[in-house]
Amino acid sequence: MIAQNNVGKREERLSPERCTICADSKTNSENPDLVSNNLTEAELITRARGGDDAAWAELMQLHQQAVFRLAYLHLGDAADAEDAAQECFISAHRHLRRFDTSRPLRPWLLRIVSNLASNQRRSGGRYWGALQRAARAEPVADNGLAARTEKKQEANELWNAVKRLPSSMQSVIYLRYFLELSVEETSAALDIAEGTVKSQTHRALEKLQQVIRRDYPHLEQSE
Repeated sequence: MIAQNNVGKREERLSPERCTICADSKTNSENPDLVSNNLTEAELITRARGGDDAAWAELMQLHQQAVFRLAYLHLGDAADAEDAAQECFISAHRHLRRFDTSRPLRPWLLRIVSNLASNQRRSGGRYWGALQRAARAEPVADNGLAARTEKKQEANELWNAVKRLPSSMQSVIYLRYFLELSVEETSAALDIAEGTVKSQTHRALEKLQQVIRRDYPHLEQSE
């Protein structure tokens, strides 16, 4: 059993403040009720159901960054992630009348794009090649400073370590730490119980610690 303080260190390293892959991933979806024109998210959904394209465009703008980020984390390729994100919104719009407006929209969208990305990853045959291109394709601004470059390299190595976990463990890590979803939101996005989210998160962190010790030991010493 891995010591609790080591698991805590891994949680800190996975925080968005430490991981440049997560940079710019926060959007207005952190507060989905605060939208323009004084309309709530539920009201925008109702309007979009009635054919209001502007309402749907605003919902897309509200959540597109988080949807793209999760697709990118799964696929490792910006173009593939854009395709998955676009397909996600097309599918969501098609089935919008079935959505329960008493719930937040973001977990539902993330569940859709996660499934699409997983299917694309299995069928595309480009998964490992995309991972090798990830450092070049990563859509994160680089200010050219040496410190930022070093931090970005560490983040990419950590990301590659996460990629070695089983897909279910990857998903819970991405949602909880890369996208900063709460346990409740992660539960909705993965369609599992909150207690299961907590147990899967703990097991995923322990497994990640093993992968890092074996394959990326220098990350253990980095501050």
